[in-house]
Amino acid sequence: MEPSDVKTAEDVLALVDERALTHVKVGVFDIDGIFRAKWMARDKFASALKGGFGFCDVVLGWDSNDQLYEDPAVDVTGWHTGYPDAEVRLLPDTARDVAFEPDMVMVLGEFAGKWEGVCPRGTLRRVLKKADDMGFAVKAAAEYEFFLFDETPHSVREKGYRDLKPLTPGFFGYSGIRSSVHADLHLMFLEMCELMDFPVEGLHTETGPGVMEAAIKVDDALVAADRAALFKTFTKVFFQRHDIMASFMAKWSMDYPGQSGHIHTSLTTKDGAPVFHDPKSTYSMSDTMRWFVGGQQALMPELLSMTASTINSYTRLIPGFWAPTHANWAADNRTTSLRVIEGSPKSQRVEYRVAAADANPYLAMAAAIGSGLWGIENKVEPGEGVTGNAYAKKFPAKAALPGSLGEAAARLKRSKAARDLFGDAFVDHFSASRMWEEREYRRHVTDWELARYFEII
Repeated sequence: MEPSDVKTAEDVLALVDERALTHVKVGVFDIDGIFRAKWMARDKFASALKGGFGFCDVVLGWDSNDQLYEDPAVDVTGWHTGYPDAEVRLLPDTARDVAFEPDMVMVLGEFAGKWEGVCPRGTLRRVLKKADDMGFAVKAAAEYEFFLFDETPHSVREKGYRDLKPLTPGFFGYSGIRSSVHADLHLMFLEMCELMDFPVEGLHTETGPGVMEAAIKVDDALVAADRAALFKTFTKVFFQRHDIMASFMAKWSMDYPGQSGHIHTSLTTKDGAPVFHDPKSTYSMSDTMRWFVGGQQALMPELLSMTASTINSYTRLIPGFWAPTHANWAADNRTTSLRVIEGSPKSQRVEYRVAAADANPYLAMAAAIGSGLWGIENKVEPGEGVTGNAYAKKFPAKAALPGSLGEAAARLKRSKAARDLFGDAFVDHFSASRMWEEREYRRHVTDWELARYFEII
């Protein structure tokens, strides 16, 4: 039996026993999209498949630096609760091989019980349930840009994150030379992606030193989100094992374009018939697609913290660096936040370009898909499509994107549409976590401030 054959708890346990494994790797993704995992003994795993297991809920009560949110910044956990175990249910159909760990099987989990409302994967699953109730299935795929550095976790800290050495120098997008020089490394990487079931359809150098772009194969949206989250995690693992660091930070240097995490989405009927394509309409956009784009455009400013979720995300959203600055759309135009891609019935889709590489894939997809469904429900017409350079045009004030994480989190907290789509528990928890991130940032003195003010002011 292979992991691809696993559908049930009985299937995955049979696979574990067939391989005579003493332990199985299990894990969950936290609110920042960070993989929190451990090995679990075979007998405990068998029990957890039936009744779930406990995972210390501190992983929902601290930030990406393992710093506890100030009590009571969030309600679901904190010192006021004593940090008990959160309920986690295992998902047998997520079973897969683990690269670099011979014969090892890994299974993903979701937070359950009182923690279900703030679970990132559960949040996306609830959005997809809404799509199902509306008669739709959702296809999605993520594509990521990431920088590679000839560094290690120790060396970057020893250097204070300064004077880092990219794996390759200069600007050389779509380089046939770079891909051939590093062919052994890249081919091993692609093999790892296949083994772990997040197959890559395209891999190439982007413009900037050491930067790559990977497009992950399209699938059902929940599978696509699992693949995206695992891709980010194990890309880091793969390259660190070769003394190279991969970074998905939205913008590591002001000298180069930022790193995107674009999301491609389309809808079908439950039996798989595409619903976005109408050859008689402008850009072949059906009414359903037009309203979907209208909803994405209308709610983008309110949901931005779900797709630009760090302080650093907002340094990427500036004119002229291949990232959007307003909620707008166009057909096949990479200067807008939504790019309608006209094609065959099967390939007709919309690219949600505002999302950064540092976003939690589950939440970025929940925002992109949920806002589109909201648009269909309310028959929201998008604004006029952009022709030419969106950076050179003026847009209504309502199309402006929040300029900071704090502003974006406040918009999310006030959003009625967000609460309807994702639930009060998620909105309150996630917005509080982003406001905490903003407060942590404001407590620190940056190099820029020292250089600008220390002597002169």
